[in-house]
Amino acid sequence: MDEIVYYDRYRAKECIEKVYGDKFLRWTYGTLGGRIALTSMVKRAWFSHWYGWRMDQTKSAEKILPFIEEYELDPNEFRQPTAEFKNFNQFFYRQLKPDARPIDSESESVVFPADGRHMCIPDISQSDGLFVKGETFNLPDLLGDAQLAKRYASGSLVLSRLCPVDYHRFHFPVAGVPSESQLLNGPLFSVNPIALVQNIQILAKNKRCLTRLRTEHFGEVLLLEIGATCVGGICQTYSEQTKVLKGSEKGYFKFGGSSTMTIFEPGRVRFDQDLLQHSQQHREIYARVGDRMGQCLRPFSDNEL
Repeated sequence: MDEIVYYDRYRAKECIEKVYGDKFLRWTYGTLGGRIALTSMVKRAWFSHWYGWRMDQTKSAEKILPFIEEYELDPNEFRQPTAEFKNFNQFFYRQLKPDARPIDSESESVVFPADGRHMCIPDISQSDGLFVKGETFNLPDLLGDAQLAKRYASGSLVLSRLCPVDYHRFHFPVAGVPSESQLLNGPLFSVNPIALVQNIQILAKNKRCLTRLRTEHFGEVLLLEIGATCVGGICQTYSEQTKVLKGSEKGYFKFGGSSTMTIFEPGRVRFDQDLLQHSQQHREIYARVGDRMGQCLRPFSDNEL
């Protein structure tokens, strides 16, 4: 993969991703020496914990201003002044001002759970692949439950990929009552397309957390947070078994790129046209948390809430 091309919803054009750690990623996943290092060190939890520890040190705060400048972030969105961050990790999982990410108010819409680059699969059973045609992950492995996978086998899915430059808190895409988060342990491979085109099964193997969200209009929605290389932790901030609003915070990732998945029961959601169009071309679309990604296809009549 020479360049990572995505579609920017706001600028209405294709863009080339500026990859944090590009040279290291290409060496790791594209050379023999890199693959040896990947197996022996990079995918191991201790490597990511070590890197996360480095980002917790006071000295790491020196990286903040150059990072903001290099990746053209807007400090006016931050809830607290840049000078108040004591280390890079505090900056990395920063909160934003409430008006920085307005939530789509339509009653039957579903919104993106995170800032990032998104792809959808309208029917998992009919998928022709994500980043590469014909390459799709194994759903039973992803969910760690063959019966649950069978229930969602013809469901719909949105993969949201957060780059290190993105806002790294994740939110609820619809209102509902969430279960306790279930940890499914695994290694920590990169979730950058440079790695995923080599092995899409990374998404089903990496350390991940699974939450079931009971909703009024969308049935039971599965929410997954997927760790990756150099992610120091997946931190949940919501209260289980307590009704949450659409767009309310669910948790945050510590340092590193990472992903979320939103999985719907069959026949529950109609994705927006731009998301569908670019996903069919195996191209991600950039959108921010709270922006609409689709709407309810049919009401949920059992009234679980």
